[in-house]
Amino acid sequence: MPELIAVTGATGEVGGRVARRLADRGVPQRLLVRDASRAPQLPAAEVRQFPGYHAGEEMRAALEGVHTLFLVPAAEAPDRVEQHYTAVDAAAAAGVRRIVYLGFVRASVTSTFTLARHHYLTEERIRATGVPFTFVRMNLYMDFLPAMVVDGVIRGPAGDGRVGAILRDDVADSVVAVLTGEGHDGQTYEVTGPEAFTLGEAAELMGARFVNETVEEAYASRNVFGAPDWEVEGWVTSYTSIASGELDLVTDTVEQLTGHPPVSLAEYLSRR
Repeated sequence: MPELIAVTGATGEVGGRVARRLADRGVPQRLLVRDASRAPQLPAAEVRQFPGYHAGEEMRAALEGVHTLFLVPAAEAPDRVEQHYTAVDAAAAAGVRRIVYLGFVRASVTSTFTLARHHYLTEERIRATGVPFTFVRMNLYMDFLPAMVVDGVIRGPAGDGRVGAILRDDVADSVVAVLTGEGHDGQTYEVTGPEAFTLGEAAELMGARFVNETVEEAYASRNVFGAPDWEVEGWVTSYTSIASGELDLVTDTVEQLTGHPPVSLAEYLSRR
């Protein structure tokens, strides 16, 4: 029998894409979801409901008999790193033989983008378990860019920094190539789009304009939503990480893994 793959985040954007692609290939999988009623109905896929990454015992039980875990990061939360640690430890305790984790490009303890630091800490936890791993590190989602346009304007302290944004479909294709292929243990793959562009250039392609806020202006304009400080910091540092040059990364990894080039921003926008 083919080895069983557990997919987390199957009701979300990337996890759902990965699950559907695995189903198309006839790969046996177990979808770990918090709400079974929202799980996609796919051939060769069983569904296990569990409370979330914070519930270590329930997650360990849901992973019994699984060979490979595809771990999608938890939603933004003040205890996000602790949730990831619990999930990773549960996978190791369940005897999972390989972990494929969806991280973020150039993740480090000093990353400007706060969520990238979470990814780095999670990667370190996975390394510490001794379980074979592969890290697929994505750049900013290209298909999120239109949502950054509000009233015809993208506002943020990104300056002239460039971002090698990638389409979620290309991320999913890369993950599936890793999940179903061989020779990926111990590898870290930085997956990006085919080009790096400024938010000003992206805005122009979308018929919008870009306003480069100061960091102070960015915090002030976002604090009006009443979000907690850690969430506002995540929003703002997603822009300052572009300004710092940390997302100015273009690789050929998508094509190397999947056999096809990643979609460009112009091509993506032409399809919408």
